[in-house]
Amino acid sequence: MASEARPIHPFDAEERDQFIPVRKTDILEALIASGRLAGEQAQAGFGRFCHLLGALFHYEFFETLEGLRDDYYYFNPEMDVNGRFTAEMRERARADLGEKLAKVLNNANYVPVPLDEVTQTATGGQFVRVAVETPLEDYREVSFFRRGHHKETTETRGWLGLSKKTEERWVYDNVVLSVVIKSEDEIASKRQLKRLEKSHFRPGSILIKYFRNIAPGELKMLLPRVRVVMSLFDKLTIAVPALAGAVPLIINLLPLLTVLFLVGGFYLGLTSSVRQEDVLRAFVALTFVAGLGGLVMRQRLKYERLSLKYQKEISDHFYFRNVSNNAGIFDYIVGTAEEQECKEAFLAYYFLLTAVEPPDQEALDKQIEKWLAETFHVDVDFEVDDALGKLERLGLLKHDNGKLTVIPITEALEVLDERWDNIFQYANQAAAARRTRGLEQVS
Repeated sequence: MASEARPIHPFDAEERDQFIPVRKTDILEALIASGRLAGEQAQAGFGRFCHLLGALFHYEFFETLEGLRDDYYYFNPEMDVNGRFTAEMRERARADLGEKLAKVLNNANYVPVPLDEVTQTATGGQFVRVAVETPLEDYREVSFFRRGHHKETTETRGWLGLSKKTEERWVYDNVVLSVVIKSEDEIASKRQLKRLEKSHFRPGSILIKYFRNIAPGELKMLLPRVRVVMSLFDKLTIAVPALAGAVPLIINLLPLLTVLFLVGGFYLGLTSSVRQEDVLRAFVALTFVAGLGGLVMRQRLKYERLSLKYQKEISDHFYFRNVSNNAGIFDYIVGTAEEQECKEAFLAYYFLLTAVEPPDQEALDKQIEKWLAETFHVDVDFEVDDALGKLERLGLLKHDNGKLTVIPITEALEVLDERWDNIFQYANQAAAARRTRGLEQVS
């Protein structure tokens, strides 16, 4: 995980993911089983080293998790807390939340997706072949983040559903969506406010959603309140029958309109008399009007039924791909970032510890990537600079003219244990105070 935010760039199917899609436990077991640590004592020592290192990272990320939860409290859509805090407090919390969320997503190897890349997609989804509109006027900010990609197979139908073919398309392994709803001060009209209330969106709240296996062309469908857009074929299937049925009715109705108005005027008291044949012709005209109204209503219901069908298709497709929402996402994201930190540190320390000759950074990077490919069959762009940065921050790494080494396991355990003991200083401070009082009494 890079210490700085990655540059935003369009999706490239050939890019190599920096995320290591292997469990921390599996990596640790595979490293010990590789046989480069001589003897059970060395293997047990490396296991204790990884356990202690994982505990330190867990504590560090626990603080991150608590910070995210505290900041999100102001914006949780399930709670109404705006009235209890000032605008300055909410703005400061929003900025802190955005910064912390972006940082932990970066640590978990997520890459930002430009909003233009999402909204300017001309076609519908790749697996859900429905076009949608993405109204953004109610949102202050919309952010997408993706991680990992693979191919997924789908069966598509050809013209009129008479033929079928199987296609493989790229999908993102993980997608996180963050939507900041405008506050009441930013909402331009009462109509917009009512629209938000109808959608059960609290002004000023923040929606966060986590999905799996989403195609690039389907990102816009993840936004709240997307509207289905009928295709030209759909519009023709509704409009052509409507015109075919309406034209004869209108042609027959036009000559009878005068009679209809005349009879209507008689019953309203506007005219004194009306002929019997005019009344009969007026009833015929009403029949045509009723037929025209029924045709319009039938086509309207057909349009709504088709729209609901597409909405259901979208809902069914994404229902099982939505993994978590809002505050529940933080535990997953922070846990993933923590595990990535551990896996990178484990790998870097192990291969430096067992190296026959001290490697440089490039050689270490290639060695770890090769081992991951051979052991777990994954092609990963290992972030060696970030892994080395963690070891150096903990005092475990040594540099010598570009060559890299680490301190032995026994010494590393002492360094990590001392760092763990000094996370809290209360007992040490109390012991020092007691020693000071004892010396004062003696003197």
